[in-house]
Amino acid sequence: MPLRELFKDKTIPETFQIKKHLCQDTYLINGELRPWKGLTTEIYSPILVAEENGEFKKKLLGTVPELGQKEALEALEAAKKAYNLGRGSWPTMRVSDRIDCMLRFVEIMKTKREEVVNLLMWEIGKPLGDSRKEFDRTIQYIYDTIEEYKEIDRSSARIQLSEGVYAQIRRGPLGVVLCMGPYNYPLNETFCLLIPALIMGNTAIFKPAKHGILLMHPLLEAFQEAFPKGVVNILYGRGRVVSTPIMKTGDIDVLSLIGTSTAANALQNLHPKQNRLRLVLGLEAKNPAIVMPDADLDLAVSECVLGSLSFNGQRCTALKLLFVHEAVVEEFNKRFVAKIAQLKYGLPWEEGVALTPLPEPGKPEYCQALIADAVAKGAKIINENGGTRNETFMFPAVLYPVNNAMNIYKEEQFGPVVPVIPFKDIEEPIRAISESNYGQQVSLFSTNPEILAQLIDPLVNQVCRVNINSQCQRGPDVYPFVGRKDSAVSTLSVNDALRSFSIRTLVAAKDNSLNKEILNELLDKQTSNFLNTHYIL
Repeated sequence: MPLRELFKDKTIPETFQIKKHLCQDTYLINGELRPWKGLTTEIYSPILVAEENGEFKKKLLGTVPELGQKEALEALEAAKKAYNLGRGSWPTMRVSDRIDCMLRFVEIMKTKREEVVNLLMWEIGKPLGDSRKEFDRTIQYIYDTIEEYKEIDRSSARIQLSEGVYAQIRRGPLGVVLCMGPYNYPLNETFCLLIPALIMGNTAIFKPAKHGILLMHPLLEAFQEAFPKGVVNILYGRGRVVSTPIMKTGDIDVLSLIGTSTAANALQNLHPKQNRLRLVLGLEAKNPAIVMPDADLDLAVSECVLGSLSFNGQRCTALKLLFVHEAVVEEFNKRFVAKIAQLKYGLPWEEGVALTPLPEPGKPEYCQALIADAVAKGAKIINENGGTRNETFMFPAVLYPVNNAMNIYKEEQFGPVVPVIPFKDIEEPIRAISESNYGQQVSLFSTNPEILAQLIDPLVNQVCRVNINSQCQRGPDVYPFVGRKDSAVSTLSVNDALRSFSIRTLVAAKDNSLNKEILNELLDKQTSNFLNTHYIL
């Protein structure tokens, strides 16, 4: 299919059609789906469809409320009231009861799979298979979080005695959380923040991503039905309008955000007591691959194509710099561009599609500016159709040779542009990684254990995950997901996220007859939700 015909003469399968606009005219605050009759924001798909006059335009999917400062502060007040300085029913609730609420939520959520998957395709252009995977992975993440929380609670369901002091140590909530997720994984990565925050007893104000916002519509009633009033409050609107007044109050205890360091810095600088603000942040990355002369090139090429162009390169874990040894770079490039030429491009529901339209307005122009800068400074586009554009779609561009004078070398492209940097001495990529502002992951390609050992030892102190002969990635979700420098603050994974959104708290008593009698009575009658030895199966 010629690129110019990407959007033309397309018959949208009945299953995936959106026949009417989705008008989101309510928002969730304090357990109420409040009606909204004010300003709204139109949500357009990156997919172009034919109108009656024959012109192709972005499809209007629906509208969402454009809330303001008043609604933002009402959401904050509802979250504060539900937390009630740690005395609310949610933070003091038994662990088993909070788990029951979460199970109720996920059971309702599972009934919304088709709606959410369809909106993922239309809103952000995510391929059908990946959209289904994102939904299913999120469901599994919730179940895994519940099981891990049970394990944490079981391990603390005992009274310890040390140096004449009895104590029970558990994890307690931190307070009110402002949660802001990313557009590229608007369901999964958002819930990787929101779910552990909630289950640990925090209350939340949740602002969906700008792209991938309508897909929260099918879940609003699930949040309302499963959780007590004020525990989850969902705000629509511009970040500067609704997030700024919330942060300025100083009443936010945790800022959880997946986005840019610029946004994170701006938000935390608004808080009047930054020393009291817990940060849980997933930020930029510029993950490199290093391809050594002895690498299995077929394997390296396959993993680098997946790593650099899955979901059009719109992943923080994407490979965004490919350092390839000069001894093999020509052969690597030949195989690499051949592999890219085999990638199917099209619309998200088409079978086997790998490359789809880009959801961010201005992203194709930005990518083309990076390409132009690199070409002006000596690089070439080495693949056929590289950088060719049709409206919101841009075919991947492979740039070679790239050097550190080019913008693409330093900036996170977050799109389908792949820079290849030849190197002669291994110190060149190691120095580049060390000097980079980012430190999330790296991929090493070599078949020699001795060479890998020499690379692993310096690089584990620069990045937080070293991948051997495989692309960079987040999963499995039980493994730590974190970064150094400007790439992250705090650690996310099933286990670590529960700790990131909580703090160790203990009840202690000296070992004497009075305290023993009191402790025994408390444990026997189970009058305290915190101080108990109940074991959750």
